Amino acid sequence: MERSQQTRRDVLTGSSALIAGGLLAGCTESSGNENTTTDTAMDGQTITGDDETATTTPSSYEACIEPAGCLTFESVPESWLVYNGAWADMAFALGQRDGFLAAGNMIPSFFFDPFDLDAPAPESFPALANWDGGGWSKEVFYELDPDVILMDPNYMHGTGWDDDWEQADTEEISENVAPFFGNNCRRRREFHDYKLYSLYGAFERLADLFQERERYGAIVEVHESVRTDIQSRLPAESERPTVGLINGGSDPANGVFYPLNTQDEGYEMKPYRDLDVASAFPDSMEGGEIDYEKLLEVDPEILVVHWGIGTTGDTDSFSASAFREQYVTPMADDPVGSQLTAVQNGNVYPGAYGEQGPLVNLLQTEMKAQQLYPDEFGVFDPEQFPSVPAQNRLFDRRRVIDIIDGNL
Repeated sequence: MERSQQTRRDVLTGSSALIAGGLLAGCTESSGNENTTTDTAMDGQTITGDDETATTTPSSYEACIEPAGCLTFESVPESWLVYNGAWADMAFALGQRDGFLAAGNMIPSFFFDPFDLDAPAPESFPALANWDGGGWSKEVFYELDPDVILMDPNYMHGTGWDDDWEQADTEEISENVAPFFGNNCRRRREFHDYKLYSLYGAFERLADLFQERERYGAIVEVHESVRTDIQSRLPAESERPTVGLINGGSDPANGVFYPLNTQDEGYEMKPYRDLDVASAFPDSMEGGEIDYEKLLEVDPEILVVHWGIGTTGDTDSFSASAFREQYVTPMADDPVGSQLTAVQNGNVYPGAYGEQGPLVNLLQTEMKAQQLYPDEFGVFDPEQFPSVPAQNRLFDRRRVIDIIDGNL
């Protein structure tokens, strides 16, 4: 990516994210109005145009996102890295697979098989961080030397995972390696006191960065079609099962469960929001720890283990047997757990993988529809996922592959 003899810091000149000389401040592009980011009806909004992105000169363009601000590029970035895999998913959907260098929290590769994408396993590229004591690896960022880093610039020093990493280290990477372009939008963390984009809001910003509005629009059409189809086939609210979502960190063998809210903001809960899945747990339980007795008091008709579809097995496949061994069998063997309606009826399911962009979200929304409403959408087959019989598919795989390939 050419920068007209500018330093990497110069590329960020004029970005409102550099208020007071720091990356920590939020961008003022939306003037505090949460509705300026476009989105789709899947998240309860309507697709509209906006004026966030403006061409500066015939040979350059701007791309804007909070908190990085508005960055000027002389050409489309050719190489990029991410920490959270949702941003890799978004870039893949925009036809940018060849520029992918590395990820820290990558989506398992089997999720991309239905789209004919060769997504490398995490162990095949350098680790951006060593959480066994080494923290963020500044050397790897320098070694990979991407054109852009698809991360929230506050993520590295905002999470507190690396006590030795400070804002100045983030600014050093931005100046000497590449600008940051991203938003921590899986869920809201303590440091995130600015705009949190929905999945498609972030996806649109990335489409501006890669100058791929047509691919973006084509994926949106597929996405809206799935939404319309699902909404037309959902039963009345009074006929829907109660659903209890528990974190994948729950430990049924020791009677420890962490209830979650299916309607929380962030892209990790998008499949549940898309299906209008109400949380079975009261607010007093969500985000805390409960035991079998408390879980039985709620007794959801369906239990879903968040992240479960991608955390049992390996990067090449989901293991239904490993899921049963880790989550289902301990519940069935417990004298209280065995009384749970979901356990007795065989309705304990692996939940959506929290990292997801538009591609994986299509698969996981389809998966959740099958788990919750098998009579309407077809029975979920854990032994075959992500392969789905043609008659049960909610979107055309070939159409999505064509979009990725640029055959619009």
